[in-house]
Amino acid sequence: MFLSLLIVTFAIATAVSVVVALVFHRPVQRILARIIADDISSAWLRYLMFALFVVGISSGVRIWDLEKYVTKPPLKGAEIIQLTQDRWILEIYRTVVDTLQGLAWVLLVFFVVALLAFVLIRIFELRRTTGNGGQNVSNGSPRLAPAVSSDSTTPNTLGPSVPSATISPDQRSNANDRRVAV
Repeated sequence: MFLSLLIVTFAIATAVSVVVALVFHRPVQRILARIIADDISSAWLRYLMFALFVVGISSGVRIWDLEKYVTKPPLKGAEIIQLTQDRWILEIYRTVVDTLQGLAWVLLVFFVVALLAFVLIRIFELRRTTGNGGQNVSNGSPRLAPAVSSDSTTPNTLGPSVPSATISPDQRSNANDRRVAV
C-alpha cells in the first residue's frame, strides 16, 4: 500500500508541475527575453522549468510525512497508521496543495527578481536616452549645440554668422569654450 501511495503522489506532483510549467512557460520566456540576451535566455528558461519540476515534485512527495505509514512510532503500544480511503484522499489533497505551494514560491521569487531587473534596465535605458548628463552615449564625448545663425548664411559653431576668415585662432578656442552642452 505504501509503494502505491508513493507512486500516486509522485504522479500527481509531476502532473501538477507540468500544468504549472505549461501555464507559465510563455510569460517567463518573454520576461527572460526582455531582461537577458537572446542566446542565454533560452538556457535560463530551461533551468527555471527544471527548477519548477524539482521543487514541485519534492514539495508534493513528502517522504518524511509518508514514513508514518511504514515505521512504527516510538511510543509504547503505538501502531503503524493504516492507509484507509480517507487517508488516501487526505494525502492526495496534501500532495496537490504542497506542490502548488512550492511552485508558487519559486515563481514568486523569480518574478520579484525579474521585476527588480526590469526596473534597473529601465533606469539605465532612461539615463542613456536622456543624455546621461550631457555625455554622448556612443563615445562619451559631450554633445554640443550648434549655434543658430541670425542671417541666411550657413550656421557655424562659433556663434552668430561671422565669416570664419576674420576670426583668429585664439578667438576660435574662446568660442569653443563657450559652447553649451545640451
